[in-house]
Amino acid sequence: MLLENFKPFFANEYLIKYITQDWEYRQMLALRQAVFCAEQGIFAGDDVDNIDNTATHIVAIACIAGLPDRVVGTVRIHTEKPGVWWGSRLAVDQDYRKQGSLGAALIRLAVCSAHARGCNTFLAQVQSRNQLLFRRLHWKSLQELSIHNRPHYLMQADLDWYPPYADGATGFVATGRIAA
Repeated sequence: MLLENFKPFFANEYLIKYITQDWEYRQMLALRQAVFCAEQGIFAGDDVDNIDNTATHIVAIACIAGLPDRVVGTVRIHTEKPGVWWGSRLAVDQDYRKQGSLGAALIRLAVCSAHARGCNTFLAQVQSRNQLLFRRLHWKSLQELSIHNRPHYLMQADLDWYPPYADGATGFVATGRIAA
């Protein structure tokens, strides 16, 4: 059949931004459920917790012809106390993990926008398999941890590599293969 010769379609433009619409929030929750519950089996049912009530949620939206299509990545940020911010629940749709560095783009907006909001320390508990990505993005490992019976690292971003960016609701567009 002729259609068997075509490769699957993947967007080559992504909008990285804060969630500002209900459909983005619903798709973000569905993506987290797919990654953290169905795929990784870390949580049963869903992964929603109290942090979701105060967190700023960030998404990567695949765009077609310049128009938003669907959420393919997410991360959330929140402040623990003045100046200390955390990132968590970084997830990229399984089909989009090889399309570039969506995770790096989400991390960049997370840290840069927190930096603009008074962050002087940005931390994350990173699954061990993602430690190398974070190290390449100028993070340092502070301590090994076990969270949900899985190896993690407490890591800290080097804020010198993340200039303040105050317009997270608008975000930025990343095209093609996203540079880290």
